[in-house]
Parts: sequence; structure tokens; C-alpha cells
Amino acid sequence: MSHLRWFILPVLLALAWFTPRLGDHWFGRMERFALRFSTRKRAILTTSLVAIVARLALLWAIPVPVPAVHDEFSYLLQADTFLHGRLTNPPHPMWVFLDTFHVLQHPTYQSVYPPAQGAALAVGQLLGHPWIGVLLSMAAMCAALTWMLQGWFPASWALLGGVLVLLRICLFTYWLDSYWGGAVAAAGGALVLGAFPRIIHSRRTRHVVVMGIGMGLLANSRPLEGLIFCIPVIAALLIWLVSNHKDLLTITGPRVLLPLLGVLALTLVFMGYYNWRVTQDIFVFPRALYQRERLNFPVFSWQPPKTPLHYSNPQFEDFYNVATPELYSQPWSRLSLETCRRWWLFFVGGSLSIPLLTLPWILKDRRCRLPLVQFLWCALGLLVVNYFFPHYSAPLVAAIFILIVQGMRHLRHWEPRGRPVGIFLTRLVVILALTRTVLDAKEYWHHVAPWSSHRAEIADKLEATPGNHLVVVRYAPSHFVGHEWVYNAADIDHSRIVWAREIPGRDLKPLLEYFKDRMVWVVEADALPPKLEEYQGSVAQSDFRLH
Repeated sequence: MSHLRWFILPVLLALAWFTPRLGDHWFGRMERFALRFSTRKRAILTTSLVAIVARLALLWAIPVPVPAVHDEFSYLLQADTFLHGRLTNPPHPMWVFLDTFHVLQHPTYQSVYPPAQGAALAVGQLLGHPWIGVLLSMAAMCAALTWMLQGWFPASWALLGGVLVLLRICLFTYWLDSYWGGAVAAAGGALVLGAFPRIIHSRRTRHVVVMGIGMGLLANSRPLEGLIFCIPVIAALLIWLVSNHKDLLTITGPRVLLPLLGVLALTLVFMGYYNWRVTQDIFVFPRALYQRERLNFPVFSWQPPKTPLHYSNPQFEDFYNVATPELYSQPWSRLSLETCRRWWLFFVGGSLSIPLLTLPWILKDRRCRLPLVQFLWCALGLLVVNYFFPHYSAPLVAAIFILIVQGMRHLRHWEPRGRPVGIFLTRLVVILALTRTVLDAKEYWHHVAPWSSHRAEIADKLEATPGNHLVVVRYAPSHFVGHEWVYNAADIDHSRIVWAREIPGRDLKPLLEYFKDRMVWVVEADALPPKLEEYQGSVAQSDFRLH
């Protein structure tokens, strides 16, 4: 396939040079229709609805995702907690058997992550399934990014940017087909950057409030990355306030500074209260407490290696002392190159790299100074962290697509030797983005991690069996720690199914006595396929095998 791409590239370049108006009749009609269609409200509504309808239309082939990653189960616990009307849960007496990754057991039982993604999942669960919250948050992200682009560009170019966001990020990525997020933080970043030019031009309080809400979303979804993202915006806003307004104390201050400070103050109050409920300290985030107690490898590139810690079960020992340090103890240069590669493949790829070829022109644009500074500043922040997933840079999506759309605008007017090559290339970008979306759909076709589908199948079998159940998970010595079965709901004692781990050398008697009114099962998690058996003392009977 890679050889085919290298063959197709010179063909496309030749077409761009010799027949730049190829298909002009059809493309022109579509562009004129888009121009008439691209009113502000209509474009925002359309991009969000297409994100929902397109994904729902493919449920027959790409079903609702089954959680498989540690983080997903942690966020689902958080959503279930919120749906029970509380911010956290009391610690469980049998926590040592129920302990799992990315979940605090003390001083309270709750996810280690900020609450925004869990709140989105809770909305979905309230409507019938947590994934509905993922779908709605993705639609909100599309709407927010389209609205943001309308503040920077004419409506037609903003619509094009919204379409590129839809094709590149929305439909067939793990942001939509998992539960560990990206869309909430991206929407927050879009609200911040979309409000900025509107504040500059109109000084309306409602735009300031929108910016504050965006900052609040960032603070409660990606706090560190959100802070890094907001620093250039706040600096630019302060420079504008000080340098352009003599009425700072009488008009601009009350309209801009006071509302923004008010929204941020409410955000800080909520965050402090949430921290106090979960960690019992308003200044200690759940994630920070978890890192202090569990992580024994450096998070930032300048930190020295930590002393190995010891844990209550072999899976934690393997994950924290072997697997994770091996993965992230590579040289900083290699980790940085891998971060750049993964970032580029997810957000840009080959198709959206084409408009970035106009970077020399973008560098001269006054309107792009803030997004450029923001991109470089945030990129530096991402590179000093030893590990990376694309949703870590979710706040930066807004700045990325401002630069891409501005690149498309420059590319559109590129006419070397009087040939309208740029028109062909801008159309080619959209075609390639659409083609890439179709190829991604084939990759996601019926894709479910086998082990997680087995866990879900066992859970369904037990849900259909009368009574309450305790499932003791038994792992083989060669168990892969990424396949974790032991995750529970918020209200453990009233759950139909409780998952616990068998710990070598530790007596199960306290666990069995605590849950003495439940049917007890053992699952051999690493059998092929996993095997569920009824537990009776030291003997397992009533063998089930999943086919």
C-alpha cells in the first residue's frame, strides 16, 4: 500500500499542474452550494448532527464499544458515582481484593481522573447507556470547533474546517469508540479560542462567560494541558486590555475582567470542593494522590527514576515495576520522536499536511500569531511528559485547525506561473480526507478486543442468572496486565456482580465471609477461551466455557 501511495503522489501532482481545473463544473457547484449553506447556526447544527447520524447509521457494523482499557473502566466508575448523586464513595472493607488500576481506594473510592469526562458519561448513562454521552460530547466538540472557526474566518471557510474536523477526528477514532475521552477537552479549547476574537471585536460579556466556561471544562478534563493551553490566551488578552483601552477601569474591566474572574473563581471553588470530597484535601487532586502513592516512574523528562514500590498483588507489581518503566524509560529523544509521530498520524496525517506546506505564508499572518504561539508552547509542554496519548493534546485541536484552515486559504490562491494549482490541491485535501475516513471505517469494522468481549459475555450470563454474584478472577503468571477484569460499580455492596482478584498467598476467607450471601464464581481469565466455574471451597464445579 505504501508503494502505491508513492506512485499515486506524482500522478496527483501532475494533474494539479496540467489540469488544475479538472472536475471544475462539479466541484464549483458543490462549493457554491456550501457557500449558500454556510450560515452560522446552520453550519454548527449540521456538523454536530452529522457526527451523530453518521455514527448511529453504522451501529450494525461497528457496535457500541465494549470497555477494554484501564482508563475506560475508571471513567465508567466515575459516571456511575455521579449517577448515584454523589461525588465519591466510601472506601470498601474488602478493598485489597477489589483494588485496581487508576482507581483510588483510600481515603475514598473513586476514579483518579478529573470529573468532566465522567459527567459526560453519566449523562449518557442517564439516557440509557454511557456511550450516548460519548456521542453527544463528540457532537458538542464538532459544534464548538465550527463556532470557534467562525470567529476567525468567513463562514464558508469555517464550515470547511468543521467538515475536516468531522472527517479527521470524529467518526472513526478511539475518541468516539471508547470511553476515555478527548472530545470534552477539545470542546473546552474551542470555546476559549472561539471567544477570544469575539471579545476583541465586541467586548460582550457573554463571550467572556463562554471563555470562562471553556477554561472550566479544560480544568476539569485535562488540568495540566488546559493550563498550558490557556496561558498564551490569557497573556494575549491582558496585552490587548492594557495596550488598547484607556477605559480599562470604567468599561472594559467590568465587561471583560470581572466576568472572567467570576467564572474562574466558581471553577476553582468547585475543583477545591471536589478534591476535598475525594482526597479530603482541597489542594490535592485525585490524580496527584494516585501518582504519589502508586507511580514509581518519572512523569516528566527532568525527573530522576524513582525507588521501586511494592504492591498488594502481582498484577500491580508487573504493571508498575516492569511494564510501564520499560515502556517509558527510553531516551527523551526517542520518546519525543514517538510523541510527534503519534500526534501527526492522529491529527494531521498525509491529507492535512498539504495545507501546512504554506507555513511560510502562515508565519506572516498577524491573525495566526496566537495559534502559532499556542501550538509551539503546548507542543513543548507535551514533549516534557514521558508518555503520550492523542487525547492529551485535545485542547490543542482548536489551534491546529485554525492553522490548517488558514493554510487552505493560502493554498486556494496559489497560482504558480498563472496556473490555479492551489484550487486543485484544496479540493484534493477534502477528497483525501474523505478517502481516509472510509479506510478507517474498514479498520473499525466489527473490531472488539477479544478478552473484553469475553468479560462482557460473562457479565451478561451472570446478570441473567438469579441472585447476586461474586466473581473471583484468577490470573496466570504470564497474564498481560493490560487485560484487567477487576472493575466494579460505585455501590459495590448493592451490585449484582462484584469482581475481586485472587491474590497468591492471601487467604480468601475474609472476602468470602463478607459476601457470604452471594453465589461465588471463579473465572480463569487467561484460559482460551476464559472459563467460568462455580466456586465451592477449594473445588471449582459447574464448568462454563465461552465459545
